Amino acid sequence: MMVQIVKSRAQGTVQAPGSKSMSHRLLIGAALAQGESILHNVEYSQDVLATMDCLRALGAEIRCEGSTVHVKGTDVLQAEPKTPLDCRDSASTLRFLIPLALLCGKKVRFTGSKTLLSRPLSVYETLKESHKFFFERDEEGIWVQGPFQRGYCPADASISSQFISGLLFAMPLLQAERMGSRLHMRGNIESRPYIEMTRDALKQFGVKVFPEDPTAYVVPSSQHYTPGEFTVEGDWSAAAFMEALRVLHGNVEVTGLSENSLQGDKVCKQLLERLQAGHCEINLSQCPDLGPVLIMAAAALHGAVFTGTHRLRIKESDRANAMKQELEKCGGRVTVEEGRVAVEKAPLHAPDMPIDSHHDHRIVMAMSVLLTVLGGSIRDAECVEKSYPRFFEDLEKLHVVLSRS
Repeated sequence: MMVQIVKSRAQGTVQAPGSKSMSHRLLIGAALAQGESILHNVEYSQDVLATMDCLRALGAEIRCEGSTVHVKGTDVLQAEPKTPLDCRDSASTLRFLIPLALLCGKKVRFTGSKTLLSRPLSVYETLKESHKFFFERDEEGIWVQGPFQRGYCPADASISSQFISGLLFAMPLLQAERMGSRLHMRGNIESRPYIEMTRDALKQFGVKVFPEDPTAYVVPSSQHYTPGEFTVEGDWSAAAFMEALRVLHGNVEVTGLSENSLQGDKVCKQLLERLQAGHCEINLSQCPDLGPVLIMAAAALHGAVFTGTHRLRIKESDRANAMKQELEKCGGRVTVEEGRVAVEKAPLHAPDMPIDSHHDHRIVMAMSVLLTVLGGSIRDAECVEKSYPRFFEDLEKLHVVLSRS
């Protein structure tokens, strides 16, 4: 899909979609609970739909009514998936569900897009040696087979917090009369707020995880997830693009967000205001998903230096270089180095050719915000459906003039 955006001043009020990150977590908790759970305010992004399909393959019954989802949980220890678990392009789905698939003792196949299957899974590849489970990758997917053993579990937390969350979902279900497990996080812990979101979701389902120290959790065995009724809070990661409209030139209010949220990307408001105030330095190590929108805002405002950018290379695209390429079409000046991105203040103009999506939803949304200032077009823009399916509809609600073809 090609989207043409006319230079427009955004104004009005828009409601943030339900949090993709929390939707994953609540869906998984509900699927592991014996009984029916009800989830309200679920946004049906492609990533969330992938998690729902994979949970169905593991035995959960999931029914959708508008933005409400009814989930009848399953005993994942007895799961016998008959079809591959297709994670589409969702790293959260894949990394969260691999440890759960190991619990059933059956051979389970995971598939997904080529981009997804190329992303790092080294934490599980390392653990297979110490925990004696089967893990094998090929060009078309991944095979895993448990059992996954309780006890001491050392895991590299420097690649993604998603691995830690995946282990935390599975470890409470390991069977033992007395002894539990200890999860030790090695390396620099990335995106710690998302680990706290997982702990919060577990708590809502009655599952206990005890912090032993800043790098370790003790997880009692033989626990049970308890069903319940929950409302998914608004998504700060998605709201960041609407907040950027406000900072650049709009009169935009975003509703449905919790100021008490554990979401790491809640800092978007503060960081965008820093960029609005002048040239600054920002560390992205705890909020890498904000990289595209902050780099764009820096180019449109006063420039900035971003550190802690190493994880931008292993997202849906190489986000630092993708933003450099697209901003240069608009006259931007961006330097990408190892762990660092420098954005200079430079006069911008409408792009001299269509913006390329790089098949990355956050690149599309960041550049769309910029095009409300400059005007221009973006090709393959449909990839916003990965996280924010109604993004362009919401832009139109804010009186941004655009057309799709």
